[in-house]
Amino acid sequence: MTPREFSQESPLVLPGILTKVYEAFGETEEAAIYDRLAEVANGPALEQLYLERVGAMAGGGLNPDQEIHEVSLLGMSARPQGDIVNISAKWRVLGVVGHSEHMHMRGNAYAADLVMASDAGVWKITDFTLTDVDRTDAGTLERNADAPPLEEDS
Repeated sequence: MTPREFSQESPLVLPGILTKVYEAFGETEEAAIYDRLAEVANGPALEQLYLERVGAMAGGGLNPDQEIHEVSLLGMSARPQGDIVNISAKWRVLGVVGHSEHMHMRGNAYAADLVMASDAGVWKITDFTLTDVDRTDAGTLERNADAPPLEEDS
């Protein structure tokens, strides 16, 4: 697919690429995270996504207990430029993020400038800049059934 063709098809293709990124973030083994990300990212983007995810796991910032229900594109523009396609996109991720004692229904929105390039015929993210994160619709908090009782419950 040429850059012009990818640019035209990107509204149909990009949600699947983003979904694969979130699926990789659901992995718990470093090799699995890297391998899943490598399906849709290359170069600096692969390194940045991998290091952010592994670093967050090590620091306890992101819990692998998540389930992505939907990644939907809210808006985008794509511009071919030589062998690459520059995309400005905004998307929403709906899902459940679990922690040891509770889970959150999440509906976060993100915006980013993405650089896409063909790697052996597969279009991948090669660079990106996250431009906005909106967690105002983060959802509801529900206690897990097996969570220990809160002190006020006793």
